[in-house]
Order: sequence, then C-alpha cells, then structure tokens
Amino acid sequence: MSLPSRAPTWFSSRRVFEQKLEEIHKCTNLSHVKQFCAQVIRQNLHNDLYVAPKLITAFSVCRQMASAFSVFKLIPDPNVHLYNSLIRAHVQNSQGMQAFATFFEMQSNGVFPDNFTYPILLKVCSGLQMVQMIHAHTEKARLFSDIFVPNSLIDSYSKCGVLGIEEARKLFLVMEHRDTVSWNSMIRGLLNSGELSEAHKLFDEMPKRDIISWNTMLDGYGKAEEMDKAFQLFESMPGRNVVSWTTMVLGYSEAGDMDMARILFEKMPVKSLVSWTIFISGLAKRGLAREAISFFDEMEQDGLELDDRAIVSILAACAESGLLGLGLRVHASIERTRFRCSIPASNALVDMYAKCGSLDKALSVFNGMPKKDMVSWNAMLQGLAMHGHGRKALQLFSRMMQEGFQPDRVTFIGVLCACTHAGFVDEGIEYFHTMERDYGIVPQVEHYGCMIDLLGRAGRLEEAFRLAYTMPVEPNVIIWSTLLSACRMHNAAKLAEKALYHLVQLEPSDPGNYSMLSNIFAATGNWKNVANVRLRMKTTGVQKPAGASSIELENQVHEFTVSDKSHSKSDKIYQMLHRLDQDLKQLVQPKDMPIEVG
Repeated sequence: MSLPSRAPTWFSSRRVFEQKLEEIHKCTNLSHVKQFCAQVIRQNLHNDLYVAPKLITAFSVCRQMASAFSVFKLIPDPNVHLYNSLIRAHVQNSQGMQAFATFFEMQSNGVFPDNFTYPILLKVCSGLQMVQMIHAHTEKARLFSDIFVPNSLIDSYSKCGVLGIEEARKLFLVMEHRDTVSWNSMIRGLLNSGELSEAHKLFDEMPKRDIISWNTMLDGYGKAEEMDKAFQLFESMPGRNVVSWTTMVLGYSEAGDMDMARILFEKMPVKSLVSWTIFISGLAKRGLAREAISFFDEMEQDGLELDDRAIVSILAACAESGLLGLGLRVHASIERTRFRCSIPASNALVDMYAKCGSLDKALSVFNGMPKKDMVSWNAMLQGLAMHGHGRKALQLFSRMMQEGFQPDRVTFIGVLCACTHAGFVDEGIEYFHTMERDYGIVPQVEHYGCMIDLLGRAGRLEEAFRLAYTMPVEPNVIIWSTLLSACRMHNAAKLAEKALYHLVQLEPSDPGNYSMLSNIFAATGNWKNVANVRLRMKTTGVQKPAGASSIELENQVHEFTVSDKSHSKSDKIYQMLHRLDQDLKQLVQPKDMPIEVG
C-alpha cells in the first residue's frame, strides 16, 4: 500500500479532525492522545498508513511504547515509513535493542530500509563496530546519493574515539559532494577529540561557512579553555547570534574568568534564559554569592521564568559551592510562580539543601515529591550520611526498599558512608557483602574506599590494609590517603610509612602526604623521623600550601587561610579567636590546675 501524499479528507465535516491529526504527533498530554486514538478507531482509520505513524509518534512522545507498538500491530502490511516510525519511537525512548529488532524484522518481512532508516539507527549505535555495520549496509544499499546518510555516519564515527575520527576522516575525504553539515560534523568531531589545530585548518578550508561553523569552533576552543583563540575568532565573526555570545560567556565562566564573562554578558544584545543560567551558575560556582543573587533578581525583573534546566543548573552550582542563599532564592521563585518541578528539578533541590547542610528542608522537599526515582533516594540518603545521621540514613534505605526501589551502586556508597560516619562497623561489613550476593552489584573502587575508611576509623588498620592489598582493582590515591589518615588518627607510624610509599609512587609532588606523616611521627615523639621527613620535603622542593576554609554570611563567601590578615575585619576576628581559645582552656582545664605548655 503506498503512502498518501497528504492528509486524507474522508468528508468535509472532518476539518477539525484533520487539524488535530496534523498536530497529534506533537501532543504531550497522554489523555488527549488516547481520546484521539479512540476517535480514530471509531472511524475505522487506525489501519491508515498516514494516520498510524502519527499515532505511534504521539504515544512515543508520551513514553507509552506499549500503546505505540499496539498501533503498529494493527497494520496488516506495514511499509518502510511505518517501520521507520516505530524504530524512531524506540530510539527516542532509549530502546536501542528493540530498535534493531524492528530493523531486522523489517528486512525479514521483505521491506527494504531507506535513506531515513539508517540515520535513525545510528543514534543508538554504542560503538565503532555498530557504526561500521550500518556503514556497510548503506554502501550495499547504495544510499550515499542522499547526503543525509554520509553526514549521519560522520557524526556517529566522531563519537567513537580516535579510531572513529579516523573513519570519519576517511569517509569525509571520499565524499563526492559535501555540504556545510558535512564540514561542520567533521570539525565538531576533530574538536571533541582534542585536535584543535586540525579542526581550525579544516575550518579555514571551508568553501562556505554558516553561523553553526563559527559557533562550533568557539565551543571547541571554550571547552579546551583556549579563550584567547576563542576571543580572536569571536572578534572576526561576520555576524553573531545569541548562541555565539552565550558560548563565550560559558567559556570564560568555565575558565574561571568571571570578569571577562561579565563584560561579554552585559554587552549581549539579546539575553536568553540559557545565557542568564550559564552566567549565574558560573558566579555561583566561584562562590560569588552576592553577585549571583543580584543577577538572579535582575533576571526575574526582566520577566524571565525558570525552567527545569535552569533550576537544575543553578542549584547544582549552589550545591557545589555551598551557596544556600541563592538556593533559597531559587526555591522561593519556584513556589511563587507555582512552577511544577520535574523529578530532576526536585532532586536538584534535595541535593542542594543536603549539601548545604539544611537537612530539614531537604527532607521536606523529598517527602513532598509526588514521584521519586533512584536519584531522589540517593541524594537524600547521601545527605543524611554526609552529615553524620547514619541511623536515619539506614532507616531511609529500609524505607526505599519497602517502596519497591532496588538499590544501585550509588546507593551503597551512601549506605557505607552512613555506616562509616556513625561507626556502624559490623553493619557496614554486612552491607558490603550483600551488594554482590543479594543485588548483583560488583563493588567498585569507591565502595572499597568506603570500607577501608570504615575499618580505618574503627582502628582495624590491619584489616583495612589487607583489604587494600587484596581488592580486585588497583588502589588509587584516595585509598592510600584514607589509610594514611587512619594511621594518623591512631598514631600508627609504621603502617603510615607503607601508605606514604604508595602515595609517593602515585603523587610524588603532593606535600600533604609528607606533612601528615611528619605529624604522625611528632605525635609518637619520634623527632628524628620528623626531621628526616621535613628534610626530604626541602630536598624535593615540596611545600605544603596553606589550608583554607570558607563561610557564607549575608550572601557573601568569606575565605580564610592560615595566619591570614587580608580580611577587612581580621583584627576583630583574631580577638574573638583569642577569646574563644581562653574560654576553651577554662572549660578543659579548671582554674586551680596549672596548664602545661610545650
């Protein structure tokens, strides 16, 4: 049966029906889609080859693949267009295996793939061999006359690492006809693989560039933090759009140059929500709370309303830098505008509050979520564990299991972390064993790190070292640093030297390792070894940087280093510290008892 070239007009009174039919594939309201589907079935149009693909797409958009497949099965003789619709639906719902199963079924039923089939399938190809298989199919079917096919192959090859880039380059060079998309795809692939000079060379050779070509190069330089080259290119652009400006703001923000990011942001002719989000998130990541809040307020005054992506991005930056003030502002905006948060946006709120230490607010958001996913549970569980509420974290884990959620590897990191901070050694060991035994989750280096930390804090250092030596993956810097910290906690000098030996192999220039070993020797009164370690630090040129701490107060982050007097109120701060020191000594040592010094 051939595909009609236009919407069927069964009789003139169906004008409204035809209008709905033209728009149904964009509908995200499942109830409306089901109503329209019932109307189609009543009018006996469900097996029409023009109507069925639109219904399949509509159900796909609503994440109802069972219904989409049911529509497909109603067609006795599906054509390539219908098969493509079902394959695309599987791809859009991240069902790669089902997409290929439909592709193979189509061929076994004598329906030949066309120039649309393969580009759809390429979107779910997970490796070089799969892309090469599709490439071979397209050559056999002689589909290269449609430039859409080789362009899709170049894009897919470019995502397959170094070998993929070489295959993309070979294909690009043998193409008889190339359009701007071909050049842009090849340039993007080279940039993503770190070949900036090759990408710029190809950019210079382009017969005709469009705005995407320029923006692709800007993005490549930005990701490589080559902002001087990005700025030179930006200056030479014949025309710029909002994406060009936003890419530059993002590049400078990621590079930490917020002054330049601000200059460009304020010069932008037109600012989108994405531009505002990137700039505010950049300020938040750098701990510039007052500026971030000021620009957030300005954004709202300009009439821009938050969407899910903006909420997730800004809250993630708040969580990273501990900017509770801006996080509260975002939450207040959500409530004031009655914005219906998606699960990821609600998860970002939970994570932000948890990492900023506001566990009551995190729990309030978490418990108020109508739907939760594993990220929700993991964020709340890790928040409780991080702040020492081990028992509550384990109770939440039990509740999660009761509600039918299966733990993943991230969940067990939270559980083991909870046991570590609460000192639940035996429970932690049991949870570690249940991971693989009961849930089929093979412990990764992070889980071993949690277990070693748990045993080390409990003073079971021999067990901790034995676990490090016998773990199936190579212990990393974090593992040996954790062991060194445990040795310092329990003044285990000999074991500390073993840990330091491995740390020096992995990070020979890290001064913190030597400093910690020196402190361990000092605590045990071994001054000869203290001197030896200090001498070793001098001869190797290792210097320990000053430690730093920060606090957010009245929408401003204050950072302090050892012996720091740069703060405007440093005199008062030191006076208060001296007073606290005296008060603490009185609490620890009664007045009538002499205080020994030295």
